[in-house]
Amino acid sequence: MGMNSIDAKGVQKAFLAAAKGLEANKEWINQLNVFPVPDGDTGTNMSMTIMAAAREVAAVEKPDMETVAKAISSGSLRGARGNSGVILSQLFRGFTKEIKTSDQITTEILANSFVRATETAYKAVMKPKEGTILTVARGMADKAVELAPQIQDIVEFADQVIAHGDYVLSQTPEMLPVLKQAGVVDSGGQGLMQVLKGARDGLLGKEPDIQIEAAKTVVTSPTPQDREQEAIQFGYCTEFIINLEKEYSEKTEDELKSYLESIGDSIVVVSDDDIVKVHVHTNHPGLAFEKALTYGSLSRMKVDNMREEHEEKLLKEMELEKQQPRKKSGFIAVSIGDGLGEIFKGIGADYLIEGGQTMNPSTEDMLKAIEQVNADTVFIFPNNKNIILAAEQAKSLVEDKNIVVIPSKTIPQGITALINYLPELSPEENEENMTREMGNVKTGQITYAVRSTVIDGIQIEEGDIMGIGDNGILTSDQSVETAAVNTLKALTDDSSELITIYYGCDVSEEEADRVLSLAEKTCPQCEIELHSGGQPVYYYLISVE
Repeated sequence: MGMNSIDAKGVQKAFLAAAKGLEANKEWINQLNVFPVPDGDTGTNMSMTIMAAAREVAAVEKPDMETVAKAISSGSLRGARGNSGVILSQLFRGFTKEIKTSDQITTEILANSFVRATETAYKAVMKPKEGTILTVARGMADKAVELAPQIQDIVEFADQVIAHGDYVLSQTPEMLPVLKQAGVVDSGGQGLMQVLKGARDGLLGKEPDIQIEAAKTVVTSPTPQDREQEAIQFGYCTEFIINLEKEYSEKTEDELKSYLESIGDSIVVVSDDDIVKVHVHTNHPGLAFEKALTYGSLSRMKVDNMREEHEEKLLKEMELEKQQPRKKSGFIAVSIGDGLGEIFKGIGADYLIEGGQTMNPSTEDMLKAIEQVNADTVFIFPNNKNIILAAEQAKSLVEDKNIVVIPSKTIPQGITALINYLPELSPEENEENMTREMGNVKTGQITYAVRSTVIDGIQIEEGDIMGIGDNGILTSDQSVETAAVNTLKALTDDSSELITIYYGCDVSEEEADRVLSLAEKTCPQCEIELHSGGQPVYYYLISVE
Protein backbone atom coordinates (compact mmCIF):
# COMPACT_ATOMS: atom_id res chain seq x y z
CA MET A 1 0.00 0.00 0.00
CA GLY A 2 1.38 3.40 -0.99
CA MET A 3 1.91 6.49 1.12
CA ASN A 4 -0.42 9.15 -0.26
CA SER A 5 0.09 11.79 2.45
CA ILE A 6 2.36 12.80 5.32
CA ASP A 7 1.17 14.16 8.66
CA ALA A 8 3.09 16.46 11.01
CA LYS A 9 4.78 13.56 12.78
CA GLY A 10 5.91 12.22 9.40
CA VAL A 11 7.34 15.63 8.47
CA GLN A 12 9.17 15.76 11.79
CA LYS A 13 10.63 12.30 11.23
CA ALA A 14 11.61 13.05 7.62
CA PHE A 15 13.30 16.34 8.54
CA LEU A 16 15.34 14.80 11.35
CA ALA A 17 16.47 12.05 8.96
CA ALA A 18 17.37 14.71 6.38
CA ALA A 19 19.54 16.48 8.96
CA LYS A 20 21.28 13.22 9.86
CA GLY A 21 21.85 12.42 6.19
CA LEU A 22 23.55 15.75 5.60
CA GLU A 23 25.59 15.53 8.79
CA ALA A 24 26.84 12.08 7.81
CA ASN A 25 28.07 13.33 4.41
CA LYS A 26 29.36 16.81 5.26
CA GLU A 27 33.07 15.98 4.84
CA TRP A 28 32.45 14.48 1.41
CA ILE A 29 30.60 17.66 0.41
CA ASN A 30 33.44 19.80 1.79
CA GLN A 31 35.83 18.05 -0.58
CA LEU A 32 33.83 19.29 -3.59
CA ASN A 33 35.01 22.84 -2.96
CA VAL A 34 36.29 24.34 -6.22
CA PHE A 35 39.33 25.99 -4.69
CA PRO A 36 41.65 23.38 -3.12
CA VAL A 37 42.04 25.41 0.08
CA PRO A 38 42.13 23.80 3.56
CA ASP A 39 38.84 25.41 4.56
CA GLY A 40 36.31 24.21 2.00
CA ASP A 41 33.34 24.27 4.32
CA THR A 42 30.10 24.07 2.30
CA GLY A 43 29.16 20.74 3.88
CA THR A 44 29.99 21.99 7.38
CA ASN A 45 27.96 25.18 6.92
CA MET A 46 24.92 23.38 5.52
CA SER A 47 25.11 20.70 8.20
CA MET A 48 25.37 23.21 11.05
CA THR A 49 22.42 25.12 9.57
CA ILE A 50 20.12 22.11 9.32
CA MET A 51 21.25 20.70 12.69
CA ALA A 52 20.30 24.00 14.36
CA ALA A 53 16.81 23.51 12.94
CA ALA A 54 16.80 19.80 13.78
CA ARG A 55 17.36 20.55 17.47
CA GLU A 56 14.28 22.80 17.40
CA VAL A 57 12.26 20.15 15.56
CA ALA A 58 13.38 17.39 17.96
CA ALA A 59 12.10 19.49 20.86
CA VAL A 60 8.51 19.45 19.52
CA GLU A 61 6.78 16.89 21.74
CA LYS A 62 3.29 17.00 20.24
CA PRO A 63 3.82 17.81 16.58
CA ASP A 64 1.27 19.68 14.53
CA MET A 65 2.12 21.06 11.10
CA GLU A 66 2.34 24.71 12.12
CA THR A 67 4.63 24.00 15.09
CA VAL A 68 6.95 21.74 13.09
CA ALA A 69 7.06 24.25 10.22
CA LYS A 70 7.92 27.08 12.59
CA ALA A 71 10.71 25.02 14.21
CA ILE A 72 12.23 24.22 10.79
CA SER A 73 12.03 27.81 9.56
CA SER A 74 13.11 29.59 12.75
CA GLY A 75 15.86 27.13 13.64
CA SER A 76 17.46 27.17 10.20
CA LEU A 77 17.05 30.94 9.82
CA ARG A 78 18.94 31.73 13.03
CA GLY A 79 21.43 28.89 12.65
CA ALA A 80 22.33 29.65 9.02
CA ARG A 81 26.07 29.77 8.26
CA GLY A 82 27.76 30.68 5.00
CA ASN A 83 26.09 31.35 1.68
CA SER A 84 25.07 27.71 1.26
CA GLY A 85 23.56 27.62 4.75
CA VAL A 86 21.62 30.85 4.24
CA ILE A 87 20.26 29.62 0.90
CA LEU A 88 19.28 26.31 2.52
CA SER A 89 17.49 28.21 5.29
CA GLN A 90 15.59 30.24 2.68
CA LEU A 91 14.56 27.05 0.89
CA PHE A 92 13.20 25.75 4.21
CA ARG A 93 11.51 29.08 4.86
CA GLY A 94 9.61 29.01 1.57
CA PHE A 95 8.81 25.31 1.91
CA THR A 96 7.35 25.69 5.41
CA LYS A 97 5.24 28.71 4.44
CA GLU A 98 3.40 26.43 2.05
CA ILE A 99 2.93 23.41 4.33
CA LYS A 100 2.11 25.09 7.65
CA THR A 101 -1.64 25.39 6.99
CA SER A 102 -2.09 21.75 5.91
CA ASP A 103 -2.84 18.81 8.19
CA GLN A 104 -1.79 16.27 5.55
CA ILE A 105 0.79 16.84 2.81
CA THR A 106 0.10 15.35 -0.62
CA THR A 107 2.27 15.32 -3.73
CA GLU A 108 0.39 18.39 -4.96
CA ILE A 109 1.22 20.31 -1.78
CA LEU A 110 4.82 19.10 -1.98
CA ALA A 111 5.09 20.41 -5.54
CA ASN A 112 3.73 23.81 -4.49
CA SER A 113 6.13 23.80 -1.53
CA PHE A 114 9.12 23.11 -3.80
CA VAL A 115 8.13 26.00 -6.04
CA ARG A 116 7.71 28.42 -3.14
CA ALA A 117 10.99 27.26 -1.60
CA THR A 118 12.84 27.98 -4.84
CA GLU A 119 11.22 31.38 -5.30
CA THR A 120 12.11 32.40 -1.74
CA ALA A 121 15.73 31.32 -2.11
CA TYR A 122 16.21 33.08 -5.45
CA LYS A 123 14.86 36.33 -3.96
CA ALA A 124 17.37 36.12 -1.09
CA VAL A 125 20.38 36.12 -3.43
CA MET A 126 21.16 39.46 -5.05
CA LYS A 127 22.86 37.99 -8.13
CA PRO A 128 21.79 34.35 -8.49
CA LYS A 129 24.18 32.13 -10.45
CA GLU A 130 23.10 29.15 -12.48
CA GLY A 131 24.96 25.92 -11.88
CA THR A 132 24.53 26.20 -8.11
CA ILE A 133 22.22 24.90 -5.39
CA LEU A 134 19.56 27.27 -6.73
CA THR A 135 19.59 25.58 -10.13
CA VAL A 136 19.26 22.14 -8.55
CA ALA A 137 16.37 23.34 -6.37
CA ARG A 138 14.55 24.87 -9.35
CA GLY A 139 15.06 21.74 -11.44
CA MET A 140 13.44 19.60 -8.76
CA ALA A 141 10.59 22.11 -8.31
CA ASP A 142 9.84 22.02 -12.06
CA LYS A 143 9.88 18.21 -12.04
CA ALA A 144 7.63 18.12 -8.97
CA VAL A 145 5.03 20.32 -10.68
CA GLU A 146 5.14 18.03 -13.72
CA LEU A 147 4.74 14.84 -11.67
CA ALA A 148 2.19 15.89 -9.02
CA PRO A 149 -0.96 15.44 -11.21
CA GLN A 150 0.24 11.97 -12.24
CA ILE A 151 1.58 10.45 -9.00
CA GLN A 152 -0.12 10.29 -5.61
CA ASP A 153 2.35 8.00 -3.84
CA ILE A 154 4.79 10.17 -1.86
CA VAL A 155 7.75 7.77 -2.06
CA GLU A 156 7.43 7.19 -5.81
CA PHE A 157 7.08 10.94 -6.29
CA ALA A 158 10.17 11.60 -4.15
CA ASP A 159 12.22 9.00 -6.02
CA GLN A 160 11.52 10.61 -9.38
CA VAL A 161 12.09 14.17 -8.15
CA ILE A 162 15.38 13.11 -6.54
CA ALA A 163 16.48 11.30 -9.70
CA HIS A 164 15.89 14.48 -11.69
CA GLY A 165 17.73 16.51 -9.06
CA ASP A 166 20.74 14.21 -9.46
CA TYR A 167 20.60 14.77 -13.22
CA VAL A 168 20.49 18.56 -12.85
CA LEU A 169 23.37 18.38 -10.37
CA SER A 170 25.41 16.35 -12.89
CA GLN A 171 24.92 19.18 -15.40
CA THR A 172 26.21 21.96 -13.12
CA PRO A 173 29.78 21.70 -14.50
CA GLU A 174 28.36 22.53 -17.95
CA MET A 175 26.83 25.72 -16.52
CA LEU A 176 29.81 26.89 -14.47
CA PRO A 177 33.17 26.48 -16.22
CA VAL A 178 35.03 26.71 -12.92
CA LEU A 179 33.28 23.49 -11.79
CA LYS A 180 34.16 21.72 -15.02
CA GLN A 181 37.78 22.82 -14.75
CA ALA A 182 38.00 21.55 -11.17
CA GLY A 183 36.23 18.31 -12.10
CA VAL A 184 33.47 18.62 -9.47
CA VAL A 185 29.73 19.23 -9.27
CA ASP A 186 28.36 22.12 -7.22
CA SER A 187 28.90 21.37 -3.52
CA GLY A 188 25.78 23.24 -2.38
CA GLY A 189 23.66 21.33 -4.87
CA GLN A 190 25.17 18.07 -3.64
CA GLY A 191 24.32 19.09 -0.08
CA LEU A 192 20.71 19.74 -1.09
CA MET A 193 20.49 16.30 -2.68
CA GLN A 194 21.67 14.72 0.59
CA VAL A 195 18.88 16.58 2.40
CA LEU A 196 16.23 15.22 0.02
CA LYS A 197 17.65 11.69 0.07
CA GLY A 198 17.82 11.75 3.86
CA ALA A 199 14.18 12.87 4.10
CA ARG A 200 13.12 10.08 1.71
CA ASP A 201 15.03 7.53 3.79
CA GLY A 202 13.34 8.87 6.91
CA LEU A 203 9.92 8.21 5.39
CA LEU A 204 11.04 4.64 4.71
CA GLY A 205 12.34 4.19 8.25
CA LYS A 206 16.04 4.31 7.26
CA GLU A 207 18.42 6.90 8.66
CA PRO A 208 22.04 7.21 9.91
CA ASP A 209 22.67 6.43 13.58
CA ILE A 210 23.28 10.04 14.63
CA GLN A 211 21.83 11.53 17.81
CA ILE A 212 20.12 14.94 17.70
CA GLU A 213 19.79 16.63 21.06
CA ALA A 214 16.57 18.60 21.45
CA ALA A 215 17.02 22.34 21.81
CA LYS A 216 16.69 23.88 25.24
CA THR A 217 14.80 27.07 25.98
CA VAL A 218 16.94 30.03 24.98
CA VAL A 219 16.86 33.34 26.84
CA THR A 220 17.67 35.95 24.22
CA SER A 221 18.56 38.68 26.71
CA PRO A 222 20.82 37.07 29.33
CA THR A 223 19.99 37.74 32.97
CA PRO A 224 22.77 38.13 35.53
CA GLN A 225 22.03 34.56 36.61
CA ASP A 226 22.53 33.27 33.04
CA ARG A 227 25.76 35.16 32.65
CA GLU A 228 27.24 34.08 35.97
CA GLN A 229 26.30 30.44 35.36
CA GLU A 230 28.38 30.62 32.16
CA ALA A 231 31.29 32.22 34.02
CA ILE A 232 31.41 30.19 37.27
CA GLN A 233 31.46 26.41 37.23
CA PHE A 234 32.12 25.95 40.97
CA GLY A 235 30.19 28.34 43.18
CA TYR A 236 31.73 28.24 46.68
CA CYS A 237 35.15 29.55 47.61
CA THR A 238 36.05 27.23 50.48
CA GLU A 239 39.00 27.74 52.86
CA PHE A 240 40.04 25.99 56.08
CA ILE A 241 42.97 24.77 58.13
CA ILE A 242 43.49 21.11 59.06
CA ASN A 243 45.09 20.61 62.47
CA LEU A 244 46.83 17.32 61.78
CA GLU A 245 46.18 14.42 64.13
CA LYS A 246 47.47 11.62 61.87
CA GLU A 247 50.57 10.98 59.84
CA TYR A 248 50.62 13.29 56.81
CA SER A 249 53.11 12.30 54.10
CA GLU A 250 53.70 13.44 50.54
CA LYS A 251 51.54 10.54 49.41
CA THR A 252 48.74 11.67 51.75
CA GLU A 253 48.92 15.20 50.35
CA ASP A 254 48.69 13.88 46.79
CA GLU A 255 45.64 11.87 47.83
CA LEU A 256 43.99 14.99 49.30
CA LYS A 257 44.75 17.08 46.21
CA SER A 258 43.40 14.37 43.92
CA TYR A 259 40.15 14.24 45.88
CA LEU A 260 39.75 18.03 45.83
CA GLU A 261 40.33 18.04 42.06
CA SER A 262 37.45 15.57 41.70
CA ILE A 263 35.02 18.02 43.35
CA GLY A 264 36.36 21.43 42.29
CA ASP A 265 39.17 23.60 40.97
CA SER A 266 41.48 26.51 41.94
CA ILE A 267 43.08 24.20 44.50
CA VAL A 268 45.85 25.32 46.84
CA VAL A 269 47.16 22.93 49.54
CA VAL A 270 50.04 24.19 51.70
CA SER A 271 51.39 22.10 54.59
CA ASP A 272 53.60 23.37 57.40
CA ASP A 273 54.57 21.09 60.32
CA ASP A 274 51.30 20.07 61.95
CA ILE A 275 48.83 22.18 59.95
CA VAL A 276 47.61 22.17 56.33
CA LYS A 277 45.97 25.20 54.73
CA VAL A 278 43.44 24.39 52.00
CA HIS A 279 41.71 26.54 49.37
CA VAL A 280 39.26 25.09 46.82
CA HIS A 281 36.38 26.28 44.62
CA THR A 282 33.63 23.66 44.75
CA ASN A 283 29.87 23.18 44.62
CA HIS A 284 30.03 20.92 47.70
CA PRO A 285 31.98 22.54 50.59
CA GLY A 286 30.68 19.85 52.96
CA LEU A 287 32.47 17.11 51.00
CA ALA A 288 35.76 19.02 51.28
CA PHE A 289 35.25 19.40 55.04
CA GLU A 290 34.38 15.69 55.48
CA LYS A 291 37.49 14.59 53.63
CA ALA A 292 39.67 16.96 55.66
CA LEU A 293 38.24 15.62 58.92
CA THR A 294 39.81 12.24 58.16
CA TYR A 295 43.22 13.90 58.75
CA GLY A 296 42.43 15.98 61.81
CA SER A 297 40.29 18.76 63.28
CA LEU A 298 39.34 21.90 61.35
CA SER A 299 39.64 25.59 62.11
CA ARG A 300 39.22 28.95 60.35
CA MET A 301 36.52 27.49 58.13
CA LYS A 302 35.24 30.01 55.57
CA VAL A 303 32.77 29.62 52.68
CA ASP A 304 31.88 32.44 50.24
CA ASN A 305 29.14 32.18 47.64
CA MET A 306 30.98 33.36 44.51
CA ARG A 307 27.85 33.21 42.36
CA GLU A 308 26.08 35.62 44.67
CA GLU A 309 29.03 38.00 44.64
CA HIS A 310 29.40 37.68 40.90
CA GLU A 311 25.68 38.29 40.36
CA GLU A 312 25.88 41.51 42.37
CA LYS A 313 28.85 42.59 40.27
CA LEU A 314 27.03 41.78 37.03
CA LEU A 315 23.94 43.64 38.18
CA LYS A 316 26.07 46.71 38.75
CA GLU A 317 27.74 46.28 35.35
CA MET A 318 24.40 45.88 33.58
CA GLU A 319 23.01 48.91 35.37
CA LEU A 320 26.03 50.92 34.23
CA GLU A 321 25.48 49.65 30.68
CA LYS A 322 21.89 50.87 30.78
CA GLN A 323 23.02 54.25 32.06
CA GLN A 324 25.45 54.71 29.18
CA PRO A 325 23.91 56.91 26.48
CA ARG A 326 23.16 55.11 23.22
CA LYS A 327 25.79 55.93 20.63
CA LYS A 328 25.06 57.21 17.19
CA SER A 329 27.02 54.40 15.51
CA GLY A 330 28.54 51.08 16.53
CA PHE A 331 30.69 48.59 14.65
CA ILE A 332 30.86 44.79 14.46
CA ALA A 333 33.68 43.04 12.61
CA VAL A 334 34.16 39.37 11.83
CA SER A 335 37.79 38.49 12.45
CA ILE A 336 40.06 35.70 13.62
CA GLY A 337 43.56 36.01 15.07
CA ASP A 338 44.66 38.09 18.05
CA GLY A 339 46.60 40.58 15.97
CA LEU A 340 43.76 41.27 13.56
CA GLY A 341 41.37 41.56 16.48
CA GLU A 342 43.54 44.20 18.12
CA ILE A 343 43.74 46.12 14.84
CA PHE A 344 39.97 46.17 14.48
CA LYS A 345 39.51 47.29 18.09
CA GLY A 346 42.15 49.95 17.60
CA ILE A 347 40.27 51.50 14.69
CA GLY A 348 36.90 51.51 16.45
CA ALA A 349 35.25 48.07 16.38
CA ASP A 350 32.89 47.67 19.35
CA TYR A 351 32.42 43.94 19.01
CA LEU A 352 34.36 41.17 17.30
CA ILE A 353 32.74 37.96 16.07
CA GLU A 354 35.35 35.24 15.90
CA GLY A 355 35.20 33.58 12.51
CA GLY A 356 36.12 33.91 8.87
CA GLN A 357 37.26 31.45 6.27
CA THR A 358 37.71 28.58 8.68
CA MET A 359 34.43 29.03 10.53
CA ASN A 360 31.54 31.11 9.23
CA PRO A 361 29.48 32.65 12.06
CA SER A 362 25.75 32.04 12.06
CA THR A 363 22.88 34.47 11.78
CA GLU A 364 22.32 33.87 15.51
CA ASP A 365 25.93 34.91 16.22
CA MET A 366 25.26 38.15 14.33
CA LEU A 367 22.06 38.79 16.28
CA LYS A 368 23.82 38.29 19.62
CA ALA A 369 26.56 40.71 18.58
CA ILE A 370 24.01 43.32 17.48
CA GLU A 371 22.30 43.02 20.86
CA GLN A 372 25.58 43.82 22.62
CA VAL A 373 26.26 47.04 20.69
CA ASN A 374 24.42 50.00 22.23
CA ALA A 375 24.01 52.19 19.15
CA ASP A 376 21.26 53.57 16.90
CA THR A 377 23.04 52.37 13.76
CA VAL A 378 25.21 49.24 13.77
CA PHE A 379 27.62 48.68 10.89
CA ILE A 380 28.61 45.05 10.24
CA PHE A 381 31.81 44.13 8.40
CA PRO A 382 31.55 40.42 7.39
CA ASN A 383 35.08 40.43 5.85
CA ASN A 384 34.30 37.30 3.87
CA LYS A 385 32.05 36.80 0.85
CA ASN A 386 30.63 33.67 2.48
CA ILE A 387 29.40 35.60 5.53
CA ILE A 388 27.63 38.54 3.85
CA LEU A 389 24.33 36.68 3.39
CA ALA A 390 24.19 35.68 7.08
CA ALA A 391 24.75 39.33 8.03
CA GLU A 392 21.97 40.42 5.67
CA GLN A 393 19.68 37.78 7.15
CA ALA A 394 20.40 39.06 10.66
CA LYS A 395 19.65 42.59 9.48
CA SER A 396 16.20 41.50 8.32
CA LEU A 397 15.41 40.15 11.81
CA VAL A 398 16.35 43.31 13.78
CA GLU A 399 13.69 45.96 14.42
CA ASP A 400 15.06 48.27 17.12
CA LYS A 401 18.31 49.32 15.41
CA ASN A 402 19.36 50.44 11.96
CA ILE A 403 21.68 47.73 10.61
CA VAL A 404 24.06 48.49 7.76
CA VAL A 405 25.98 45.60 6.21
CA ILE A 406 29.16 46.76 4.49
CA PRO A 407 29.84 43.95 1.95
CA SER A 408 33.54 43.50 2.76
CA LYS A 409 34.81 40.25 1.29
CA THR A 410 38.25 40.26 2.94
CA ILE A 411 39.90 41.45 6.16
CA PRO A 412 41.85 44.22 4.35
CA GLN A 413 38.63 45.50 2.79
CA GLY A 414 36.97 45.58 6.21
CA ILE A 415 39.88 47.47 7.78
CA THR A 416 39.87 50.05 4.99
CA ALA A 417 36.10 50.46 5.19
CA LEU A 418 36.10 51.01 8.96
CA ILE A 419 38.97 53.50 8.78
CA ASN A 420 36.91 55.55 6.33
CA TYR A 421 33.90 55.96 8.63
CA LEU A 422 33.16 59.67 9.09
CA PRO A 423 30.98 60.59 12.09
CA GLU A 424 29.63 63.72 10.42
CA LEU A 425 28.05 61.71 7.60
CA SER A 426 24.66 59.98 7.69
CA PRO A 427 24.50 56.15 7.78
CA GLU A 428 23.57 56.13 4.09
CA GLU A 429 26.47 58.43 3.18
CA ASN A 430 28.89 56.37 5.27
CA GLU A 431 27.70 53.16 3.63
CA GLU A 432 28.35 54.64 0.20
CA ASN A 433 31.70 56.13 1.23
CA MET A 434 33.04 53.00 2.98
CA THR A 435 31.90 50.70 0.17
CA ARG A 436 33.58 52.94 -2.39
CA GLU A 437 36.85 53.17 -0.48
CA MET A 438 37.16 49.44 0.13
CA GLY A 439 36.74 48.97 -3.61
CA ASN A 440 40.22 50.48 -3.98
CA VAL A 441 41.76 47.58 -2.02
CA LYS A 442 43.24 44.49 -3.68
CA THR A 443 43.68 41.44 -1.46
CA GLY A 444 46.01 38.48 -1.70
CA GLN A 445 45.90 35.39 0.54
CA ILE A 446 48.69 32.84 0.83
CA THR A 447 47.76 29.27 1.81
CA TYR A 448 48.40 25.67 0.80
CA ALA A 449 46.57 23.33 -1.58
CA VAL A 450 44.81 20.29 -0.14
CA ARG A 451 44.42 18.53 -3.49
CA SER A 452 45.67 18.65 -7.07
CA THR A 453 43.62 20.46 -9.71
CA VAL A 454 43.73 23.00 -12.53
CA ILE A 455 42.12 26.42 -12.04
CA ASP A 456 42.28 29.37 -14.44
CA GLY A 457 44.89 27.49 -16.42
CA ILE A 458 47.17 27.14 -13.38
CA GLN A 459 48.29 23.62 -12.52
CA ILE A 460 48.10 23.09 -8.76
CA GLU A 461 49.54 20.09 -6.96
CA GLU A 462 48.59 18.98 -3.48
CA GLY A 463 50.90 20.73 -1.00
CA ASP A 464 51.67 23.67 -3.33
CA ILE A 465 51.57 27.17 -1.85
CA MET A 466 48.91 29.26 -3.56
CA GLY A 467 48.39 32.99 -3.88
CA ILE A 468 44.66 33.74 -4.12
CA GLY A 469 43.41 37.13 -5.29
CA ASP A 470 39.99 38.75 -5.24
CA ASN A 471 38.98 36.97 -8.45
CA GLY A 472 40.83 33.68 -8.33
CA ILE A 473 44.20 31.91 -8.18
CA LEU A 474 47.18 34.19 -8.88
CA THR A 475 50.06 31.76 -8.45
CA SER A 476 51.02 28.27 -7.31
CA ASP A 477 54.57 27.79 -6.02
CA GLN A 478 56.79 25.55 -3.95
CA SER A 479 57.52 27.97 -1.08
CA VAL A 480 55.59 30.50 0.96
CA GLU A 481 58.09 33.28 0.20
CA THR A 482 57.96 32.71 -3.56
CA ALA A 483 54.15 32.66 -3.51
CA ALA A 484 54.07 35.89 -1.49
CA VAL A 485 56.40 37.67 -3.94
CA ASN A 486 54.53 36.42 -7.02
CA THR A 487 51.22 37.43 -5.47
CA LEU A 488 52.58 40.93 -4.85
CA LYS A 489 53.71 41.18 -8.46
CA ALA A 490 50.24 40.19 -9.63
CA LEU A 491 48.50 42.69 -7.34
CA THR A 492 50.67 45.79 -7.83
CA ASP A 493 51.06 48.22 -10.71
CA ASP A 494 52.36 51.76 -11.20
CA SER A 495 49.41 53.23 -9.28
CA SER A 496 49.98 51.12 -6.15
CA GLU A 497 51.05 53.16 -3.13
CA LEU A 498 50.54 51.19 0.09
CA ILE A 499 51.10 47.51 0.84
CA THR A 500 50.10 45.99 4.18
CA ILE A 501 51.16 42.46 5.08
CA TYR A 502 49.51 40.53 7.94
CA TYR A 503 51.33 37.34 8.90
CA GLY A 504 49.53 34.36 10.41
CA CYS A 505 49.98 32.18 13.48
CA ASP A 506 52.11 29.65 11.57
CA VAL A 507 54.66 32.27 10.50
CA SER A 508 57.57 33.35 12.73
CA GLU A 509 58.61 36.98 13.08
CA GLU A 510 61.90 36.18 11.32
CA GLU A 511 60.08 34.60 8.36
CA ALA A 512 57.78 37.61 8.15
CA ASP A 513 60.73 39.99 8.17
CA ARG A 514 62.27 38.10 5.23
CA VAL A 515 59.04 38.46 3.26
CA LEU A 516 59.01 42.17 4.14
CA SER A 517 62.55 42.54 2.73
CA LEU A 518 61.55 40.72 -0.44
CA ALA A 519 58.47 42.91 -0.77
CA GLU A 520 60.56 46.06 -0.43
CA LYS A 521 62.83 44.86 -3.26
CA THR A 522 59.89 43.81 -5.42
CA CYS A 523 57.86 47.01 -4.92
CA PRO A 524 60.34 49.82 -4.11
CA GLN A 525 57.79 52.49 -5.10
CA CYS A 526 55.35 51.45 -2.33
CA GLU A 527 55.16 52.15 1.37
CA ILE A 528 55.04 48.74 3.09
CA GLU A 529 53.73 47.89 6.56
CA LEU A 530 54.05 44.54 8.38
CA HIS A 531 51.67 43.43 11.16
CA SER A 532 51.15 40.25 13.14
CA GLY A 533 47.62 39.10 12.29
CA GLY A 534 47.72 35.73 14.04
CA GLN A 535 45.20 34.25 11.58
CA PRO A 536 45.10 30.46 11.05
CA VAL A 537 45.29 28.66 7.68
CA TYR A 538 46.55 31.70 5.75
CA TYR A 539 50.28 32.36 6.05
CA TYR A 540 49.85 35.93 4.82
CA LEU A 541 47.05 38.34 4.03
CA ILE A 542 48.26 41.07 1.68
CA SER A 543 46.51 44.39 1.10
CA VAL A 544 47.42 46.66 -1.82
CA GLU A 545 46.02 50.18 -2.20
